[in-house]
Formats: sequence, C-alpha cells, structure tokens
Amino acid sequence: MTSKLRRAADHLVDQLVAQGIRAVFGVPGESYLPVLDAFHNREDEIRFITCRQEGGAAMAADAYGKLTGRPGICFVTRGPGATNASAGVHVAYQDSTPMILFIGQVARGMIDREAFQEIDYRRMFGQMAKWVAQIDDASRIQEYVSRAMRTAVSGRPGPVVLALPEDMLYDEIAPPPAPARFDVPRFGADPAALEALKDRLKSAKTPLVLAGGGGWTERGIAALQRFAEVQGLPVGVSLRCQALFDNDHPNYIGHFGVGTPPYLADAMRETDLLIAIGPRLGEMTTNGYSLLVPPVPEQSLVHVFPQPEEIGRVYQPEIALVSDMQSFCETVADWERVARSDRTARLRETYESFRDPASVPGDPLAPIFAHLAETLPADAIVCNGAGNYAAWLHRFYRYRAPKSQLAPTSGSMGYGLPAAIAAAIAEPEREVVAVAGDGCFMMTCQELATAVHHDLNLTVIIIDNARYGTIRAHQEREYPGRVSSTGLTNPDFCDFARSFGAHASRAEDLDGFAEALNDARMRKGVSVIHVPADPSCLSPGKRL
Repeated sequence: MTSKLRRAADHLVDQLVAQGIRAVFGVPGESYLPVLDAFHNREDEIRFITCRQEGGAAMAADAYGKLTGRPGICFVTRGPGATNASAGVHVAYQDSTPMILFIGQVARGMIDREAFQEIDYRRMFGQMAKWVAQIDDASRIQEYVSRAMRTAVSGRPGPVVLALPEDMLYDEIAPPPAPARFDVPRFGADPAALEALKDRLKSAKTPLVLAGGGGWTERGIAALQRFAEVQGLPVGVSLRCQALFDNDHPNYIGHFGVGTPPYLADAMRETDLLIAIGPRLGEMTTNGYSLLVPPVPEQSLVHVFPQPEEIGRVYQPEIALVSDMQSFCETVADWERVARSDRTARLRETYESFRDPASVPGDPLAPIFAHLAETLPADAIVCNGAGNYAAWLHRFYRYRAPKSQLAPTSGSMGYGLPAAIAAAIAEPEREVVAVAGDGCFMMTCQELATAVHHDLNLTVIIIDNARYGTIRAHQEREYPGRVSSTGLTNPDFCDFARSFGAHASRAEDLDGFAEALNDARMRKGVSVIHVPADPSCLSPGKRL
C-alpha cells in the first residue's frame, strides 16, 4: 500500500485506463459527479463520449465491446438513467458482448428507504447481466473492477452492472499497486472430444458448419476459414453474424436468420453432421426451433461453445466441446483433409443467385443495397438495428472483413446510429455507415447530436416507408386488411439532419442514391441519406 491518498472516483478511472479502455459512453448525472470530474483533463488517456439518452449510450458501449473485444463501458445516473440503459444491457446479454454498466446510486446511508430514484439493481438487472454488484467500500474498487472486466469477457461474454453509491465516490483511499492489464482467457476442448469429432468428420457425407455468437477474434475467424477450406465445408452463419466469414469466399453459403431462405433450410435438414461453432442455436437461427427440433435433433450435432452450461440447454449434442472459438478453430484448421463431394460448390452457386438483385426483378431496394456493397471498401463497418429494411441489407450487402458488421442479434430497434458512433470512435480510419428504417432511426435519432458534437465521420441511410413495417407485415398475415397502430408520421429527415449540423440529401432512386452516397463518402463529418421506400414492400420480392 502507498501512503498517498487518492479520491475513489479518480481511482476508478485509473482502473479503466490501466485496462486499455480508451473511450466510455454515458449521460452525465449528479449521482456520479466525482467520476465526471475524474475524467477532466484526461482526454489523452480516455474520452468520455457524452450521449443524449442512456439507451443510445449503452448501445454504443455494446458496439464498442464488439469491435474491441474488451468491455464497452457506459456510465449512467440512477433510476431513469439506469432504466433507459437497460435497452443496451439487454442487447449485450443476448449478443454475448462484453460490457460494464456503471450506475450512480443513492448514498449508502439512504439505501433501502426508496430514496430519490433509488432502485435495487441486483433485482432489476439480475436476469440480463452476468454479475450485478454495488461497491460500498472504496478500498475494494480495484477488486470489483478487475472481477467485472474478467467476468465480462470470460466464457460466454456479456454485461456486468456495478452500482456506485455517490458518497463512496468522494472517499479517499490508499490505492493498491496498479493492476496488470488482463488478457482474454483462451482454453481448448477436451482431446478425446476432438478425436471423436475427427472420426465423425471422416464419415460425414453432408457436413455443415454454422458459425455465430460473440467472443470471436480475427485469429479465430482466419482459422475458421482455413478449416473450411481444408475440409471443403460449407459455412453458414447465425443471425446477424455475417462478418464471421468473408461473404465472397467460395465456402460461404449464407445467413440463417429471420426468414431463412429455403435452400439453407434444406441444407440444414439434409446435413448428417452439423458443427455449430459459437452460436446458442436460438429461435431466430433455427426458425422457431423447427430446423433443429429439440431436445435431440435428427441431425448429428457437434456444439462448440465457451460456456458448459449452454451446451445441452436446448439441444443435446452428440459431441460437446467446451472451448473458446479461437482455440478450437486453430486446433482443427490443420487437420488432414477429407475428400468431399461438390455439395459446397452447389450451395455456393445457389447463394450467389439468391443475393443477386436480379433474383427479385422490379424490387426498388435490392439494387441500392447491391450498389452499397459494390461501392464501400471491404473493411467498411456497416451498422443496423431492426426492421424489415434489414432484410434487404442482409441479403444484398456482402460483408468481407472481420468486425465489419454491427447488428443486434437481440432484434433491438434503434441500434444502428449508436453503433456507428462507437465504430467511428474505435476505428476512425474505416468508413462507417449506419442503415436504419424510419421507425428504427427515430428511436435513437437524438444521437445525431452526439455524432456532430464529437466531430465524427459517419453516414446514416434512412429507409423511410412511414410505418413499422415488420409489425405491419405480421399484421397483414394474422389480420388481413385490419391495420392498427403501425402507421407513422415522420419529420422531413433532411431538414431534421441539417438542424443538428449534418449534411443531408434525398435519394428517390438508384441513380440518386449513388450520387448521394458518393457525395457522403467525399465529405468529413456526419451525412444523412433519406431514401423514401414503397410502403407496400414487405421484404425482398414481397409486397402487400
């Protein structure tokens, strides 16, 4: 212990800097004023990105965690701040993203009196966080933060919530020695299980790899590609995990997600060996648990996952391998090649036809997203939230580089713009584009002010059909002709964007979009492209 005393709030920020955190997101609040003061004059070490609403701040922190592989950090005030931030915490939980939410809390002497904006965060976040705690003793800040960091990245990554009583942050302590920077733990699968997989792979006639989940590294992605190449395996990805495999690679066959195309559903049903590396095999990826029928699927299932409790939770695998994805893929990447049929090539050919805009003649949005893919560089980061517009993006855009996709597998609307803000901060040399529907955009539209305030470079594409399109599609299926509560009245999005200081343009067709996109790419700062869409378009090739 040193004799020099340090304010608890400064000590807390010291811990973040020591662990390599270079940016945090939040909305200021009086319940953690000492922490805000502790960020003063430390911009060269760590930036506080002031957001306009806690949900957007927490989503940005989630995206930052996805990109960096280290916990995304968010600070919010108690009560309403915490409840707003819960939207981003839920994303991080379902998406398996490392994240830490710090919440200012009422003073220790007021706990359990329902003081102003008091909430018991252990109860509130208990089901959507890996660990929830409150730091009552300032001398234990380093212990709690160290545990939170490691908990967030270990096994299945996810969010941690730490409450900070406001009076504790003023305490002065003799800080312990500075912590060493932690590394994400790596661990390989049981050798016997690996041998069983090797034998099973030799006898498989129609094997299929399904990659997904969180916690992937660029080394793991490269090893996955080698494994697929050597063994001649077709590779599909789970919901909104398309950047895990180069979409232009001959072994890539498509995306199991909302509206899985028939050829992929057939491929899943016909496989005699499904090697699931990283996905939880949830509702969206399995088409409502119908492509794989629990508890024992007809397909021979091999499940690779970094947390043993998840394996067998819904589906009982033939072979279970508890391993992080990088360690597993690097182990199997150099196995001896097994002769394969031309099934992978046939599936690839079908995928290429499926992603061709000509497959949906007359569709107004397909050429726009195909143009986006042809125009942006391979390492561009494309962000989106949820809505029927995403069906065009996921089908016609091609993700060609690791960490080039930021999208919520939780299905949360409003994610695209906050994610783009995080991407522009974490990767300032890469192009960043957010795609949103009008309903999706308006849920976090105030974060345009954040992007402009922090001088970020990004482009937002708004697909405007003046309705909650996904819900309208469900409505037409279940209650044809009985429209209820799904229509929207929108602002003039160009005037709206300009009011924040962004550049804006309207694109009525492909030529207009190409011109607007080129103009946005040539500019610094924030650009918005407003694309009016035919309200009758429900999904690629389908209309009301």
